[in-house]
Amino acid sequence: MSNPGSPESQPANEPNESFKDILSQFEQSKSRKPEEAEKGREGTVIAVTVDSVLVDIGFKTEGILPLTAFQSAGDTVKPGDKLVVSIKGRDPEGYYQLTRGKIERPKDWVSLEKAFAEKTTIMGTVTGVVKGGLSVDVGVRAFMPASRSGARDAVEMEKLVEQEIRCRITKLDVTEEDVVVDRRAVAEEEERTVKDRRYSEVKEGATVHGTVRSLTDYGAFIDIGEVDALLHVSDISRSRVSKPTDVLSVGQEVEVKVLKIDPGKRRISVGMKQLEPDPWDSVAAKYKPGERARGTVTRVLDFGAFVELEPAIEGLIHISEMSWAKKVRTPSDVVKPGETVEAVILGVSAGERRISLGLKQALGDPWADVAQKFAVGSVIEGPVTSLTKFGAFVQLSEGVEGMIHLSDISAEKRINHSQDMLKIGQSVKAQVLEVDTERRRLKLGMKQLVPTSIEEYIAERQEGDVVSGRVMEISGEQARVELGEGIQGTCRIAAERPAKEKTPVESKADLASLSSMLKAHWKGGAGAGGSKPEAIRAGQIRSFRIAKLDPAAKKIELELT
Repeated sequence: MSNPGSPESQPANEPNESFKDILSQFEQSKSRKPEEAEKGREGTVIAVTVDSVLVDIGFKTEGILPLTAFQSAGDTVKPGDKLVVSIKGRDPEGYYQLTRGKIERPKDWVSLEKAFAEKTTIMGTVTGVVKGGLSVDVGVRAFMPASRSGARDAVEMEKLVEQEIRCRITKLDVTEEDVVVDRRAVAEEEERTVKDRRYSEVKEGATVHGTVRSLTDYGAFIDIGEVDALLHVSDISRSRVSKPTDVLSVGQEVEVKVLKIDPGKRRISVGMKQLEPDPWDSVAAKYKPGERARGTVTRVLDFGAFVELEPAIEGLIHISEMSWAKKVRTPSDVVKPGETVEAVILGVSAGERRISLGLKQALGDPWADVAQKFAVGSVIEGPVTSLTKFGAFVQLSEGVEGMIHLSDISAEKRINHSQDMLKIGQSVKAQVLEVDTERRRLKLGMKQLVPTSIEEYIAERQEGDVVSGRVMEISGEQARVELGEGIQGTCRIAAERPAKEKTPVESKADLASLSSMLKAHWKGGAGAGGSKPEAIRAGQIRSFRIAKLDPAAKKIELELT
């Protein structure tokens, strides 16, 4: 349970009891009277450091003045100089904290009334801790509420006892001899004055020395002398920094560059990486398109992966440049953060700080020798990788696929969808029909591997053989001839008027005899004899000589005998 008389147990607002009552209680509990502190005295400068001035004020311990007190006023100071100073307290090391000039201590009630009316700063000496605050000697006994002492707790309030302080009168009742003073308001005004001066001193682009005061997830606050500046995490290093605590610690001294000053919002932004050489200045000379580079995957996103080639230099592998073999759905299927990869540099833009990388290019282009490996007419075998409404894709090798159109799947029946005959993963054989390396397209056919009657017919004959057939149709100088069931050839004829076609009866008779005639000549029977050839006409059964056989195109060219 806390002591009711301690400052921590009192409310923030001033107590209702009059100062006379509080003072009476204090004087009954404390008999000794502290010695008066110095109101203002002359001192001698004995040393000047980078940030302080050490002054001999006649005590066993020296006093300290901040060097900025002289710099802001445009004054110079050197050892041996005489100064008029006032003591405002002691620092943690025991040195007296000084201020330049002399601040008067009121000598009578008239002086107090004038100080109260003009809201001037006066000197006072803390004489003791009382209920709700402190007792202060300002020429008369005054009361300072704990909330206006500037102390954070009872321990700090105890340290103020017997110290000389600067304060301001906030309440004065001459009749009741009731005086209330405020130290916190003076300290806050002095702090604002120092900060305003510091804001005017600091210039954008300047390099300043600072100390890390605190760390957050988004950066660090740097004490650059009387004011704090924000060092954002993105400005700590040119290398990627995930957490400020990875590279900084509280109390660490750093050099920073002032990036931006906002006097209105009283904000200063600083950076450390701006003092480092920019590695992008030499990127164009170090990384050439077409060369290979190794790096570590730092981030994997929906559109690709970033690879750190060196500290602060990253390149992007776009999802489209990850694999020849298949369309990558997510980059994480191919690479993971922390992996070391080798890639080919596709492009460099130092101005935009971009490097484009290709992972698949480092593996070599599988289409480079497709025309030699899979020549037209060759037979391949591979698994079906995907089915579409117009056909199926078959993998020939890593990164190379061929397409079988619906019309080339089967010669026996009409297919409406590739899944009617094929399924993904099924191994199929097909013939290479067409190769287009520029467009990376390879056309395959399955039905071409299934033997047909015309293939057998061609295989059993040679050019020059005489065969029999029925003239099916005459068009201009060319006649279409049926040599057997499903077997047709073409015959060039002289430009003459075709003979009158036979009556249906005659034609029917010829058709009846076609079977026996073809049977007799199937293995290369003789011609029609030595009689004068009659004019060719549709429906006529004639003898023809094979002029050309084309097994690949399955074509037979004939000529009249």
